[in-house]
Amino acid sequence: MKALMKDFSLSAVVAGFIATVISYAGPLVIIFQAAKAANLPHDVLSSWVWTISIGSGVLGILLSVCYRVPIIIAWSAPGSALLVTMLPDITLNEAVGAYIVSSVVVLLVGLSGAFDRIINRLPAAIAAGMLAGILFRFGTGLFVSVKEQPWLVLAMFGTYLLFKRALPRYAVLAVLVVGVTITIASGELRSDALVIGLATPVWIAPEFSWQVILNIAFPLVMVALTGQFVPGMAVLRNDGYETPASPLISSSALGSLLLAPFGCHGLNLAAITAAICTGRESHEDPSKRYIAGVSGGVFYLVLGIFGATLVSIFSAFPAALIAALAGLALLAAIGGALSAAMAVPADREAALITFLVTASGMSFLGLSAAFWGLIFGIAAHLLLGLRKRIPAVASPPAVGRKEQPAR
Repeated sequence: MKALMKDFSLSAVVAGFIATVISYAGPLVIIFQAAKAANLPHDVLSSWVWTISIGSGVLGILLSVCYRVPIIIAWSAPGSALLVTMLPDITLNEAVGAYIVSSVVVLLVGLSGAFDRIINRLPAAIAAGMLAGILFRFGTGLFVSVKEQPWLVLAMFGTYLLFKRALPRYAVLAVLVVGVTITIASGELRSDALVIGLATPVWIAPEFSWQVILNIAFPLVMVALTGQFVPGMAVLRNDGYETPASPLISSSALGSLLLAPFGCHGLNLAAITAAICTGRESHEDPSKRYIAGVSGGVFYLVLGIFGATLVSIFSAFPAALIAALAGLALLAAIGGALSAAMAVPADREAALITFLVTASGMSFLGLSAAFWGLIFGIAAHLLLGLRKRIPAVASPPAVGRKEQPAR
């Protein structure tokens, strides 16, 4: 405690606070969309918010103090996006069973130390193509919502562009402020839906279905390893922190496993919000930036405890605001995924196939588009790669033509 007080700085606390607020401003919206699509009761949604908040807070505090590094833990936004299309067609109990399986697989990867080897063998372009396909509907949903409330959505869109140019780090936060202000000023806020209450964990007995496991667990593992832990570790390495990956992955997976029966779909390293805490804006001294990770964890705990209030706040706002906020919050992630998918010329075609299949929303043999996107993409990668590795058969020299000497 003395060390914490000694290293305390207002700039680090503010960095942790901003990182937490941005985490709620964007990715949490996707969870509300998933819950709305599945018609989940408010108590179940409140429990879901409680698990991801408490899990992120406790892990962030413990890991930051243990390694003296600003480690930000968050829930998987792409994983939440996957559930928007999946939850309406399966039971929540089956989803929890898939969460448990995915957490166990990630935990084994972390304990084995095989993270780097797996990532090196997995085509990054294929994983990026799947991620872009999962997030695609949120990008289009942004512009579809213009039809419902054009002035609100266009004002949020304009705010995003202006802040992306001037203060890109606060673009999503600014969009949230503008959207909320316009909603209140126009009388669109349903104040009757607002309640003050604490979140109560709800136990959800897991059920295991091989189809649901393939549909949810397999993509969740892929997204966690490639879309969350890889950029999360890259952020730490970029700011000079050599923290080993295995304990971070193992701790996050263990937390996810323990909280899965209460609705937690997966905890992992944050990347975009983590950059706020690992950079010089947090503190000039890199050894004291871990305070940002600790303060961020504390804010997670406070907001998680009042999960019922958070649920009511988001329920009180119009659907167009939620759709626009989710789309704008994920624009950078969609662009990054598309860029990574097209970055490797040799895998460009396979990545495009992965993206198209995943974005199509197709379902075949009871398996989802995300699963088939990976299958089609990996098959294309293997077949096209095999074709390119076959050596060309040399043409026989023309009869009567004298070969020129080598120069």
